[in-house]
Amino acid sequence: MAKEIKPKTVCIRNKKAGFEYHLESKFIAGIILKGTEVKSIRLGHANISDAYCIVDEGRVIIKNMHISEFLNAGHFQHNPLNDRTLLLSKQEIKKITDKLKDKGYTLIPVELFFSESGFAKIQIALAKGKKSFDKREALKSKDIKREMERFD
Repeated sequence: MAKEIKPKTVCIRNKKAGFEYHLESKFIAGIILKGTEVKSIRLGHANISDAYCIVDEGRVIIKNMHISEFLNAGHFQHNPLNDRTLLLSKQEIKKITDKLKDKGYTLIPVELFFSESGFAKIQIALAKGKKSFDKREALKSKDIKREMERFD
C-alpha cells in the first residue's frame, strides 16, 4: 500500500500584527486572484506585513500586499502590488464599516492560507493600535515566560 503524500500547506503570517495592534474581531475572506498570483502564493512568495484593508463602495480592498512575480509566467505577469478585492458577505462588511467609523480602528491582514478545498483565503482583523507602554509590557511578559520555561 502506497503512502499518501500530503502537500505542504502554505501559511503566510503577519508577525507584526499581534505586537503592533490589539486584535479584536477576526474575519476569513476569499481573495480575487489571477493564476500567476496563486502560483506565487503556493510557493510562499507573498508578504502581508505592510498590507492594510479599506472599505470602498461596499467592497473590502486589500492594499500594499506584495505577491512576487511568477518566474515561469512569460508575458502573463501580474503587478506585485495590485489592489485585490476580498470576498465577504454584506453583513460582515456592514460590521466592519460600523466599527471602522470609531476612532483608532483599522483593518489589517493577519494570515494568508489555502483552504482545504484549495481556495486562497485571508484572515483579517479589526485592530486598535497599541501604545508604546503596551508593547514594552508584551515584551516583558514574553521574556518572563521564556525564563520560566528555561528553568523548568
